[in-house]
Amino acid sequence: MKPVWRVTDVRAAEVGLMATLPPGTLMQRAAAGLARRCALLLEDRGGVYGSRVLLLVGSGDNGGDTLYAGARLASRGAAVAALLLTPGRAHAEGLAALRAAGGRLVDRPPGTVDLVLDGIVGIGGTGGLRETADQLAASLVQHCGRDGARATVVAVDVPSGVAVDTGHVPLTAAGRPSAVRADVTVTFGALKPALVVGPAAALAGHVELVDIGLEPWLRGTPALRVTEWSDVVDWWPRPGAASEKYSRGVVGVATGSTTYPGAAVLSVGGALAGPTGMVRYAGGARAEVLHQHPSVIATGRVADAGRVQAWVCGSGLGTGEEATAELRAVLAAPVPVVLDADGLTLLVDGKMAERLRDREAPIVVTPHDREYTRLCGEAPGADRVGAALRLAAWMNAVVLLKGDRTIIGTPAGRAYVNPTGTPVLATGGTGDVLSGLLGSLLAAGLAAERAAAAAAYLHGLAGREAADRLAELSE
Repeated sequence: MKPVWRVTDVRAAEVGLMATLPPGTLMQRAAAGLARRCALLLEDRGGVYGSRVLLLVGSGDNGGDTLYAGARLASRGAAVAALLLTPGRAHAEGLAALRAAGGRLVDRPPGTVDLVLDGIVGIGGTGGLRETADQLAASLVQHCGRDGARATVVAVDVPSGVAVDTGHVPLTAAGRPSAVRADVTVTFGALKPALVVGPAAALAGHVELVDIGLEPWLRGTPALRVTEWSDVVDWWPRPGAASEKYSRGVVGVATGSTTYPGAAVLSVGGALAGPTGMVRYAGGARAEVLHQHPSVIATGRVADAGRVQAWVCGSGLGTGEEATAELRAVLAAPVPVVLDADGLTLLVDGKMAERLRDREAPIVVTPHDREYTRLCGEAPGADRVGAALRLAAWMNAVVLLKGDRTIIGTPAGRAYVNPTGTPVLATGGTGDVLSGLLGSLLAAGLAAERAAAAAAYLHGLAGREAADRLAELSE
């Protein structure tokens, strides 16, 4: 897993590292990595020599990184122009290096721009962009290069204007993000939350991490971790030579109803895609489930389903007395439980609180934002990681807060973010499939937080694959 660090942790690590290095070394390392990535981007647009590069330069070290990187590009023959947003506070040494390499200062963007470096605000910025910077950020889409294509925008460390520790992006009065939209973000030493969570992540574009020697100096607990494919592969339960259907795990699925049989079919399909050896279905959509999935053992009630190692409950279940009784039966079982959709709605009035508190086996809840709001009485807000962790602590459950960048929060305060999400999954039924897969992983013995992270990861990949295939068919 990739660790993601808060600003205070990054700052502390930088101080520790800089104390061991000659002055300016850390900035030169950052500038070298930034210039290298910019040069590669320019090679794809006709080469560095003769290219047109615009630096948007704020104050402080972020502006210094930008100026030094611009100097390196200028020394390779690029025509580098720097627009200083705070001329009296620009990094003096970086500015001198740019001028010595042939760069020039401008008071407005040139007519032709191949590449823009966003060095307006670094990780210390708060509250969105100021008016002048915001106008510049909004105008970037208008700049074109020698090839006639839109200028490539590279953010220095983070896109300017985003809330670095939460991924929140302030909006202008017109409803437009008050931040730079980058094609590539070159970040230094460590990933920051705004690069992987919240609306800021969508503004970061492709993120490249430059090693400046910071990792050994990062202390404490990361703000969150990014799930990787290698993690899912390592965690995935695999059958052995002596395995049979019961030893691989049996998952129970209490979803759907005569009114919503599709929820049952989809959640059972998700469970069958997982690693367990058997699926038991309990509910009012038995006929539809068996028609689609004849290998399933189907009954009408949870009480008649037989032994399972995990339950999935909620999707399409309804909210009447019969559904309430089924949820109570699921919660009474001493096995891990996944609660989704109607299963979450039945928790809102608090009547199930005692049953939740008395459980020793893990619970995983999978709310989207509206369900989160009903459970908590308020929306997740600007800090989605914090929101997931608060609900996890309150419910003593693992929370899978669904969204484009799904967050997994645990009662112990650990948080994970899923990098494979896609907007195409924002459609009816996809959550049913996710809950079924998640239940299968729990029944196969995976720890709740790992099961949630792995299920979200694979669910996102499947969504991308489905969207790609649909696009091919429509061509």
